[in-house]
Amino acid sequence: MKRLCETVGFLVFAQGAAGLLHEWFDWFHFFNLVQRLPFVGDYSLFVSIVLVVAGIAVMIASDSVKE
Repeated sequence: MKRLCETVGFLVFAQGAAGLLHEWFDWFHFFNLVQRLPFVGDYSLFVSIVLVVAGIAVMIASDSVKE
């Protein structure tokens, strides 16, 4: 369970980082799912920041999960 939480946290963090790279540098279109969501609209920068923070929080919280 701990490994699953770490993996999910990393994937959420990676999505947020890819969204930030796409917003700032117009680069890294391959792994970026934030740009493909129709309901995000003009808020993709804020969604990417939230994903980065949520990914870090899940990875930190996974330390408290018992194996």
